[in-house]
Amino acid sequence: MYRQRAGAAAKGRVQGCGCLMSSTVLLLLAYLAYLALGTGVFWTLEGRAAQDSSHSFQRDKWALLENFTCLDRPALDSLIRDIIHAYKNGASLLSNTTSMGRWEFVGSFFFSVSTITTIGYGNLSPNTMAARLFCIFFALVGIPLNLVVLNRLGHLMQQGVDHCASRLGVTWQDPGKAQWLAGSGALLSGLLLFLLLPPLLFSHMEGWSYMEGFYFSFITLSTVGFGDYVIASCLLSDMRKLSAQQTIGWTSESPGVLLKCRLMGLPLK
Repeated sequence: MYRQRAGAAAKGRVQGCGCLMSSTVLLLLAYLAYLALGTGVFWTLEGRAAQDSSHSFQRDKWALLENFTCLDRPALDSLIRDIIHAYKNGASLLSNTTSMGRWEFVGSFFFSVSTITTIGYGNLSPNTMAARLFCIFFALVGIPLNLVVLNRLGHLMQQGVDHCASRLGVTWQDPGKAQWLAGSGALLSGLLLFLLLPPLLFSHMEGWSYMEGFYFSFITLSTVGFGDYVIASCLLSDMRKLSAQQTIGWTSESPGVLLKCRLMGLPLK
């Protein structure tokens, strides 16, 4: 009798999970489309300003080289101000290139994700008024959308744990023990994937110690985002390396999102 009830319950959960998966896929597509919208707008609005800042800095740098013997204090102060301004705009200026730096496509996407997930590292921020105004409206819509996605994914994760617990309960004839084991396995897996393994990647890509990588992972997971440790915070001339590191930075946020999903999904049945 217990096996029949458990089998019927499992069948009902599978059917319900199929409908939930379909709606979740549509929700995720809408979520990605919204991120793509934000990426494109920020890239357009901030990219031009960053490029202008880069060009301005290159002109000043060549002027300094050509007139080095005549360099005076006001000229040096002006150059320093331009360097600071270019750095805030995320321009890559270590060679003769005039790249837009962190406001390239990947950087714009990274900023969009950190905005709607409320992490906000603070290492990159809009400098044009148009981008700042758009950021307000983007966050007003994106943050609730992010919470809806987290809630839905958390529900799916909870269903996965319940499904494992149900199968173990049928095998062991002990639902309580099965639920405890499934929940413990999910918790340990989350700790391993979200906190213990990412620092190894950061140690390789950023040269951080394991504890520094663990600290960054925890600050990201908790969405505190102090900004004292940020992926690819240095200006790099090789934009492919910058793009790769920022992509890893985005994936480091994904475990935090999934962990929040798990917590937010627990009350849902």
